[in-house]
Amino acid sequence: MRGPLARVARALDPAQVPRARGAAAALALALASTVLAASAASAPADAASGRPAKPDAWFTSWAASQQNLAPTPLRDQSVRMITHLSQGGDALRIRVQNTFGRTPLTVDAATVAHSSGEDAATTGRPRPVTFDGRREVVVPPGGEVWSDPAGLRTAAQDDVAVSLSVTGTVLPGRHESAFRTNYLTPSGAGDHTADPAGTAFTETTGSTYLVSAVDVRNPRLRGSLVAYGSSVVDGTGSTNCGPDCDRPGADLRWTDDLARRITSELPATRQFALANAGIGGTTSAATCPGIGESVRGLDAAARLERDVLALHGVTGVLYYYGTNDLPAGCDATQIQSSYREVFQRLRAAGIKVYVTPITPRPGYTDAHNRDRHAVGTFVSKWNSCGGTCDGILPFDQVLEDPVRPNSIYPPYDTGDGVHANIAGQQALADIVSLPMLAASARR
Repeated sequence: MRGPLARVARALDPAQVPRARGAAAALALALASTVLAASAASAPADAASGRPAKPDAWFTSWAASQQNLAPTPLRDQSVRMITHLSQGGDALRIRVQNTFGRTPLTVDAATVAHSSGEDAATTGRPRPVTFDGRREVVVPPGGEVWSDPAGLRTAAQDDVAVSLSVTGTVLPGRHESAFRTNYLTPSGAGDHTADPAGTAFTETTGSTYLVSAVDVRNPRLRGSLVAYGSSVVDGTGSTNCGPDCDRPGADLRWTDDLARRITSELPATRQFALANAGIGGTTSAATCPGIGESVRGLDAAARLERDVLALHGVTGVLYYYGTNDLPAGCDATQIQSSYREVFQRLRAAGIKVYVTPITPRPGYTDAHNRDRHAVGTFVSKWNSCGGTCDGILPFDQVLEDPVRPNSIYPPYDTGDGVHANIAGQQALADIVSLPMLAASARR
């Protein structure tokens, strides 16, 4: 390690990602945590006071969990990913992942800049991002790296363009559904990360490549909340506003709506960041026989370290799982066992857990509904999952059609009976108790 801002690239065997277990993985993760804590402690002085920033002043403000590799490689080209911050700060840093990569990922330049969120152009000149003081970083297969702090001041709900130039040929890791447009230059175009104009970024993608988290430095925040689950967390339905309706913009997932509620309704002394760690199609339990190959190994326990515990300033998790477990063949006992394992790990880390009962689905059989009822009873017991969680998110009550309990309330239904449209997303955000979430504050 070459200095206090060194970043550990966690090089795990790709065949074991994200199921890394055992002493070697634990040692690597512990070392990463130690180095990241040292980096935060050595961060530049707080802009307002001139004093060194507190070591716990970093909070993850945006996330997009990697889930697979993109279908086509990057070849000596640049990507520009638009990230939407739940909270701002006086500096930020980014996480670049090569979790599913089979070859080293070489990033030879990176920048951050304000964005309108409407195209590939930036608002103002992009600021350079370094890794341990250098422009270039090599992320090994299965690894990740956090950048040094970049001096870009941001506010809640800002869009930030993260641009990366990739040297050589590599299949990039991605989060499949960004629910917004991101941008790439053509193959062979080289480094365009410093371009304010978006003209070089002539290709688009609906996925998020390479960058998987953005931290902000803001000692006034009280924590970061992480929404954790499958497609309804990820955002499926958040681009659907119903028939004969034009989509009114991006960032309309229930987590985005909830972040806006936090900003506008909680006092300045009780503000939180909110990051989304949803992956569509995933399950809570790893033992469901019908889990699809595309999401095998992405169950809640398997990716918990990477997608929740490795983020910064996390004080609470909004847990929304189970809707895929039942049709994938898991019963109530398996689902509850997975809940207990994950909740125990979170609470051992000092993180509060807020859980939603399993929401309705038209395809549920009688057996599914009995298991759903059993899990719902467990979740609702004493309003604390029988003492294993810290509070309930009553999303099942919001979405359930009072006439057809296996279906979503029609005004909130995208048409598939499973996912909430834009109105339903807002209804989910509106039911969340902000005082309950505020109780997760550590200081």
